[in-house]
Amino acid sequence: MDLNALKMFVLTARCGSLSAAARENNIPLPTLSRRIAELEHELDVVLLERTVKGCRATEAGKKLLVQASSAIDTLNDAEQFLTTADSRITGRLRLTMPQSLEPWWEIIRQFQRIYPGIAINVYTTERRVDLVSEGIDVALRVGSISDDDVVASHLMDFRHILVASPALFQGSEPPKEPSDLMKYPCAAWGSVIGARPVWMLGEHTYDVPATFIVNDYLHLRSGALAGDYITELPAFFAAEYINSGKLIEVLPQTRLPYSSLHLVYKKHRHVSTAARAYIEFCKANVHILKEKSRVPSDDESMYP
Repeated sequence: MDLNALKMFVLTARCGSLSAAARENNIPLPTLSRRIAELEHELDVVLLERTVKGCRATEAGKKLLVQASSAIDTLNDAEQFLTTADSRITGRLRLTMPQSLEPWWEIIRQFQRIYPGIAINVYTTERRVDLVSEGIDVALRVGSISDDDVVASHLMDFRHILVASPALFQGSEPPKEPSDLMKYPCAAWGSVIGARPVWMLGEHTYDVPATFIVNDYLHLRSGALAGDYITELPAFFAAEYINSGKLIEVLPQTRLPYSSLHLVYKKHRHVSTAARAYIEFCKANVHILKEKSRVPSDDESMYP
């Protein structure tokens, strides 16, 4: 099997397009297409199929991609080690994270300032992508991780809080207990059309009388700042605005559940030098996110 052709197949499957793979890796498109066709002929199997947006791996191609990706990444690391004259890390890092996890961009920016030789591709989505078939090195994920085929490195736990603009309560008092929420418009995060949102307030489940539901915390925060409604936000989305007085905590004595933040990567696969550098950098600098999560109702021990 031609190793260069195999590498070109992996690059193309990860990019999802022959033209994108050729452009990003400085390979002439006719050469890339020809070498993959030769590999398919050698293996007597179709590895890539055309789609409206480009191409995708067939079932046979997916199996080869799983087996070949680790070997190709290992060879790329070895090539970098032998050809790089100094200690700078270079390469390409493929990441995925939730669409509206705004504070994480600061960590990525700081990482790239320290490692300018690493080119970063970030795919933002609320969907939990398949790390191998979509060519992802490291995923940032919220919530519990139940997949036995991945390594989940815990970064931190964070609170959710109810917030609103002080303007919403002009001429009235903010809610003092959950039943008071019925007096005000509420908005909630939700990813399933038609599903009824629920807030866990202390030990009780509360059906939210939501007039607006969206799977975007940034939009929920904008509406809260405009005085449109009460909503639930992760603390790191709200802390800056609470501390400046633009938002207030609603029912601060009633705690909502914590969520966990993890870095996730495939088990039993080679982890590239760039990915290892990113993982270690995130662990060392997650305090940036912890600092952005502090609100007045916190206990002193919550974000050490």
